[in-house]
Formats: sequence, structure tokens, C-alpha cells
Amino acid sequence: MSNFVRGTMLLTGASFLSKFLGMIYVIPFNALVGGQGGALYYYAYNPYTILISISTVGVPLAVSKFISKYNSLGDYETGMRMFRAGLTLMAITGLLSFLVLFFSADWLANIMIHKEDTHGNTVEDVKMVIQMVSFALLIIPGMSIVRGFFQGHQSMGPTAVSQVVEQIIRIAFVLIGVFLVVQIFDGSIPTAVGFATFAAFVGALASCIVLWIYWIKRKDRLRNQLKQQKTYYDLSKKDLFIELFQYAGPFVLVGIAIPLYQSVDTFTFNRAMDAINQSGISEFALSAINLYGHKLVIIPVTLATGLSLAILPVLTKSFTQNNRELLFQQINQALQIIIVLVVPAVIGMSVLSDVAYGSFYGFEHFELTSSLLAWYAPVALLFALFTVSAAVLQGINEQRFSLVSLGAGFLIKALFNMVLIHTFGAKGAIIATGLAVGTAVVLNLWRINYTIHFSYKQIVKRFLLVMIFSIIMLVTILLVKLLLGMIISYEESRLGAIVMLVGGVSIGGIVYLWFAYQSTLLERTLGSRIAVLERFIRKF
Repeated sequence: MSNFVRGTMLLTGASFLSKFLGMIYVIPFNALVGGQGGALYYYAYNPYTILISISTVGVPLAVSKFISKYNSLGDYETGMRMFRAGLTLMAITGLLSFLVLFFSADWLANIMIHKEDTHGNTVEDVKMVIQMVSFALLIIPGMSIVRGFFQGHQSMGPTAVSQVVEQIIRIAFVLIGVFLVVQIFDGSIPTAVGFATFAAFVGALASCIVLWIYWIKRKDRLRNQLKQQKTYYDLSKKDLFIELFQYAGPFVLVGIAIPLYQSVDTFTFNRAMDAINQSGISEFALSAINLYGHKLVIIPVTLATGLSLAILPVLTKSFTQNNRELLFQQINQALQIIIVLVVPAVIGMSVLSDVAYGSFYGFEHFELTSSLLAWYAPVALLFALFTVSAAVLQGINEQRFSLVSLGAGFLIKALFNMVLIHTFGAKGAIIATGLAVGTAVVLNLWRINYTIHFSYKQIVKRFLLVMIFSIIMLVTILLVKLLLGMIISYEESRLGAIVMLVGGVSIGGIVYLWFAYQSTLLERTLGSRIAVLERFIRKF
């Protein structure tokens, strides 16, 4: 197995495992703190996530690309100089970001929460949890650049292991801390959520320890590389940073997209809900969409983009070599992977939204939460298409256009969010997000077509075929719900909801995969990746 494939598998596996753990831990977390505590947790994490993206400005991945480039040229010293300069830069931006978030917590809390609102969290609660999470900003930017350094040396293990360890330690601290505060010491929900947000700092510290162990093990090898160096590019520090930021810009845009859209909800959702006299369920609905629901929705996105990422580095090479036939084939495959995997996933999640949310988070405001997840699930397809189309733009050297598409999407979200909430209630925020991300996707796809004259005819044909199979799957799932619903109560029993969810996903998934396999759709899209799946389907 090549280093590239092995590295892709490691990073994709670690990313999926981290997100899966992130989805699972919110089940006991929700049971301990409820919808109001979930909303409070979300208030802290949204500005924190945005500041993480801003403070790192895409530098860790850019450092990886920079070091990989100069290592391939035999100049290891320039890569080390960039690493040291980048580490200093990240220490400064991390400190500045911490100070900004910590001291703006009161201002942010006053924007998020009405002081006269007596239905949920207070301004003081929100201020406290934002300040607690801000400490992680002191560590994470520097930690991220060390990961980028190892990746630049074609070593994906340190990133993958540290990522998983960080998530495990963070989740353990969250659950143990919240349990002790709420159950043992009879503390308040805001205090418990404060400990939960501080877990980001603890998890980052654990990740740093893992990376330090890897550094100790590999420092001799790195020194030997420097001793063997024969080529040297005498770049000034100014030239180092100019080249670094040329690489860094595109990376930060894709990473900040979802938090940016969610930030609009953070500052407008409660006010809009209060205006239509729904402030009593406002925070519960907000956490159901952007915390608990988002954990479920993002899973199919991770699976699809993980497979697509294996194609995209090769796409850059094809564009550079002006091999248009191969380039078009690779773009086709990247987009088709998204369609083949994510379309049935989001349709299935929509029709099983009631049992999916009930299985993971319980039945409080059951009709509201299941409806919100049903509306939110299709947006996952747009998130996946945006991620991949932005990566394609980067591959064809049109990465700057991502700023235009992201800006247009953000403008639509900001302009229409409150209007749509006034019109449709809580799901208006989801509709606004869908319109925003959809606009960004359409602009990205248009730019790809305009730049390289790429045709979407084959993509449209594949999409129509996938929709036919997905509709058959949809009818199957509805029949499963109808038949099992006669003998199982799934609207009040978590066990019943789990049985219904497993039955619907299993039978619906098998039906879709069988049709996709028999039509050769899977083989044409995924190629050799279906070998294991082929043996499984033949049993049916």
C-alpha cells in the first residue's frame, strides 16, 4: 500500500472516528444537561470554532504543503525554518485570539441573549462558558502546526493518533465533569456546561503530549535529514511567509464555512423566535438544529468527503500537466461519489428523523425535533458538495473564487434568516442555511464549468439514477415503519426507536445497495473500492 493511500486512510479513519465519538457522547450529555444546557454549550463553541479558524488562518495545512514541497527538492532546512517561524506565529495568534474571545465574552453574551428573557440561559451563563472555552485557543493553533509539520514529512500517524486521543480525553472530561457537577455535587447546569467547554483545553493538552512523544522518537531522523542536505533555497523570512499565506488562504475558507453560517443563528435565532412568541422553545430548537441535529447530519458528509479526498491531490497533478481527459474523469468521480453516497443517506435520515433523534436524544418536544432533523438532513448534501467543489476549485487554481461563493452564501443567510424564521418558525433557519450553501455550491460549479468547460451531463444522469433507487429505498423504509409500527411503539420508547432505526437503515440500505450494484452504478463510481461490498451483496 502506498504512503499516500495509507495516509489518506489514516486521516479519514481518524476524522470519522472523532466525529462518530462526537455524535455518541452527546447522548449522555443531553440526558444530563438537556436542551437548555445544549444551547449553552453551542453558544460557547460557535465563536470559539470561528476564532480557531481565524487564528490558524489555514497555516497548519499550508505548512504541510510547504514542507512537502521543499523536502521533495532536498531542502530540509527551509522546511524547518518555516516550521519554527510558523510555530512562533501560531503562538502569537493563539494568544491574541484567547484575549479577544475572553474579554469579548460579555459583549457576545449580550448579543446572543436578551436580558429580559426569563425562559432560558442568562447573559452571565453565556459569558462564563465562552470564557471557559477560550483557554483552548492558547494551545490549539501551535498544536495544529505540529500536526502539519508531520504531515509535510508524509507521516500521518501523529495527526491521526493525536486527533483521536484529543477527542477521547475531551469527551471523558466532559462526561465525568458534568456527571460530578450535576449528580454528585448537585451543581447547576451552567456550571456543568462550563466544565464541558473547558474540556477543549484538556483535550488539546493531551494531544500535545502525544505529539511531543512522536517528536522525541523522530528527532534523530530529522537531524540526519538536515546533515544529508545538499540543496538550499535562501528564502528571506518575508518570502517564507508570502509563500505560506498563498497556500493558507483556500484552506481557511472551507473550514470556516459551516461555523460562519451557524454564527448567524447564534446572533439572530433567539430574537427572531421571540418576535413570533416562541421564545419558550427557542433555545431547545437551536440546540436541536446546530448541536444535536448537526452531529447526525455531518456523519454522511464525513464518509463521502473522506473518499473524495483521495482523488483530489491527483486532480491537481492532472491540471498542471494539462491532461484534460483525465482531469474531467477525476472531477466526475469526485462529484459522483458524493451523489451516490450522500443522496440516499440524507433521504433515509429525513424519513427516519423521528426515530433517529429519539434513539440518540430522547423524546422531549418530539414533533419539533423530528421535523427539524427531517428538514436539516438534505442540507448535508449541500455541505458535501460545497466541500468537494471548493477543493476542485483549488485543484484548478481557482481557489480565490471560494471567497466569492462563501461570501454570497453568508450574505443570503444573514439577509433571510430572520425573515424565514418569522415565516416558518424554527425550520426557517434551516431553509436559510440551505439557500446559503446551495448558492455557494451553484457558484462553485458554475466557476468550474466556466474555467475548464467541464460538462455536468454525466453527473445529472447519475443523479437521476440515484434518485430512482433512493425513491425505491424510501418506499421500502416507509413499509418497514408501517409494519414494525404495528408491533413496536417507537414514539415513546427509546428501545422501540432504536429497533425501528436499525431496521429501517439496514433494510433500506440493503435495497439501495442491491439496485446500485446490479445497475453497475457502484462499480462505475467507486471502482475497486466495492470488492468487499460485492462479496456481501452476492449473499442476497
